[in-house]
Amino acid sequence: MATNIADKDGNMIEASSATIPSDRHFRNAWSLNGSVITEDLTASKVIFKDKIREVRKELLEAQDVAYMKALEADDSTAKTASVNAKTALRNAPASSAITNASSISALKSAWDTSVLGTSPYA
Repeated sequence: MATNIADKDGNMIEASSATIPSDRHFRNAWSLNGSVITEDLTASKVIFKDKIREVRKELLEAQDVAYMKALEADDSTAKTASVNAKTALRNAPASSAITNASSISALKSAWDTSVLGTSPYA
C-alpha cells in the first residue's frame, strides 16, 4: 500500500516519489509543485505566530501572578518589570523579524528567546 502525502491545499502525491522537506515544523504549510514539496512561507508565518501565542499563554499567566505579588507588596519596580514583560509577550507575534523573514531559516531565527524562552525550532 502506497503512502500519500497531502499538501496544505489537499493535493496528494505518493510519498516515495516526492521530494519532502526534512523539517516537519511547518508541515501544515507544505505546498506541492510537481513532485517537490516546499514550505509556503506565508502559511509558515501563520503557524509560527500561532506557536508564539501557544507558548506565551503560560508566560503571561506567570506574569499575572508576579504582578499581583508586586501589587500586594507595593513593589513598583517589580510591577513595572511585569508590565514590560507582558507587553513584550503581547507584541511578540507582530515582530518585524517575522514579517521580514524571507526564508524558513530566517523565520526560525525570528524566535525571540529573551522573551519566549527556548525556541522549539532549535
